[in-house]
Amino acid sequence: MGTGTGSSRIASLDQFRGYTVAGMFFLNFVGGYLLVPAIFKHHKIYCSYADTIMPQFFFAVGFAFRLTFLKNVERLGRWKASKKAIMRSLGLILVGLVIYHLDGGGLSWKQLSELGIDGFLSTAFRRNIFQALVHIGLTCIWILPVIGARPLIRILFLCISGAAHLILSQVFYFEWARATNVIDGGQLGFMTWTIPTLVGSLAYDVFLARGPKGSIKRLGVWSVVLMAAGYGISCLTAIKHSLAMGISSISGYLMEPPFVPPGRPIDVWTMSQQTGSISYLIFAAGFSLAVYVICIILSDIKGVEIGIFRTLGQNALAGYIIHGSVGDAVSEFVPKDAPLWYVGAGFLVFFWITWFMLRYLEKKQIYLRL
Repeated sequence: MGTGTGSSRIASLDQFRGYTVAGMFFLNFVGGYLLVPAIFKHHKIYCSYADTIMPQFFFAVGFAFRLTFLKNVERLGRWKASKKAIMRSLGLILVGLVIYHLDGGGLSWKQLSELGIDGFLSTAFRRNIFQALVHIGLTCIWILPVIGARPLIRILFLCISGAAHLILSQVFYFEWARATNVIDGGQLGFMTWTIPTLVGSLAYDVFLARGPKGSIKRLGVWSVVLMAAGYGISCLTAIKHSLAMGISSISGYLMEPPFVPPGRPIDVWTMSQQTGSISYLIFAAGFSLAVYVICIILSDIKGVEIGIFRTLGQNALAGYIIHGSVGDAVSEFVPKDAPLWYVGAGFLVFFWITWFMLRYLEKKQIYLRL
């Protein structure tokens, strides 16, 4: 835990992170209600709006990781800076263990004894633990060797990591992840969560070198390139299916666009947050870039700062930890089949309580850091 926010914060990054936290609050609260539109719910077979939020956290992590790591290298040296980064990542994983819990709890002593150490290890880390904070910690450790490297090295590492995940998915992981019903990419998710994280680090380089106005065009172009690339890769699912069915029309080779449910069988090329597919995370990295460009224009250039986003963005980890408990307390009084107006009212109560707590911490200059 630290106090104060410092004087060198990047307004667009705080606003971007605050928007992302607000989006997480909204989607995590409303996602389980029957009448809420599908675009605001997580899906295993395509990319909805809800599925764009988590990659934005990784984009912000990569942006900030590059910034702080280079400063720590200059101040402490590479070894101490790397050790500091590893300890922070392990801290995030530990917090994740506390929040998410291991699989297979609530056993009797007899059941636990019969399970044995091998049985425990084979089941306890299968699903629940691999969620946002743990993925961030693992991903940061995975990319640590290259986070301080020049852009070409990071791009090559990004491509190699994604290609390795694709090969493993083709060999066994896609089917295993689907059968096991993993969350957010599961055990190998860090390999493709690398994509938005390192894209965030590259965005920092452009922002630092060109400034807010000079970076808009380049980041905007790359956002379009990445979104188009992610969608293009997902079209391999449609091409594969069309060839098998003897369909040769151009429309048959095009996959449904993001945010639209697919009409064909899914495979390793399909956009899927559950399996952490490369098409999904390449598209989501581009989408994150587009959102960040908007934040640069509004915050760094036009000077627009939304107070709620500032409060959430400067204390994102505290917001992540607090919002789950508040959401559980409020949602007990909002039935799953409630009308949309009542769900909306419940969300506003939940959001206000969570924001009030974070705003109190902000006034006291208390910020949760790892």
